[in-house]
Amino acid sequence: MALGLKCFRMVHPTFRNYLAALTRPVSEVTLKTVSERQHDHRQYTGFSAVSIRHFATKKAKAKGKGQSQARVNINTALVEDIINLDEVDEEMKSVTEVLKDNFNKTLNIRTSPGSLDHIAVVTADGKLALNQISQISMKSPQLILVNMASFPECTAAAIKAIRESGMNLNPELEGTLIRIPIPKVTREHREMLVKLAKQHTNKAKDSLRKVRTNAMNKLKKSKDKTSEDTIRLIEKQISQMADDTVAELDRHLAVKTKELLG
Repeated sequence: MALGLKCFRMVHPTFRNYLAALTRPVSEVTLKTVSERQHDHRQYTGFSAVSIRHFATKKAKAKGKGQSQARVNINTALVEDIINLDEVDEEMKSVTEVLKDNFNKTLNIRTSPGSLDHIAVVTADGKLALNQISQISMKSPQLILVNMASFPECTAAAIKAIRESGMNLNPELEGTLIRIPIPKVTREHREMLVKLAKQHTNKAKDSLRKVRTNAMNKLKKSKDKTSEDTIRLIEKQISQMADDTVAELDRHLAVKTKELLG
């Protein structure tokens, strides 16, 4: 120990100060450095640290394996010149809202006239909702009627749209009147609805992936004027937002699946 102290005193003062600095808290070293540089009339712009990277040993990595990574929470106002994270967040939330809307309108155990309202029908004027070109009513608990008298030229397209709606409906045509028998609630019918719910969820995840990709592409355009550390943090924030949205989509699917299977 005495020999070590003696050798330490013989080291060049500059190197000795460097070694001593390594043993001091980061905040102390930083504050002292800034204080010393102020006498040179130089200014430095500082950013609050968001995360610190540590190089872990194999043992530490093995111990931390399986644990969730630290979350980031960037102040969106500080990076709005780079990317509008609030806008990205709204786009991701809209994906969830569309899925919930689809679940409520098209995936119900009991088919009702309202569940047919928004079936998209391809017409000469573009895609129109079924309730815009017809009158939909409930004839009995087992039968729905769709009156196409106002737009008879769209009847064939309406039948096609109803069949392909994924609601397991088999429309029958009588003149300009479409008769739709309501499927019996069987185990197969329930499982079919669950399958459709999964398809809707997968489509929602595809839409979410596009939102994430677009956000990342916007971020890449700022790489020349933004530090790599800042870019990495924003990328992590966007990925974290997307992961949270995926978890939300999966939660809605689980709730809907439980509801459909009974």
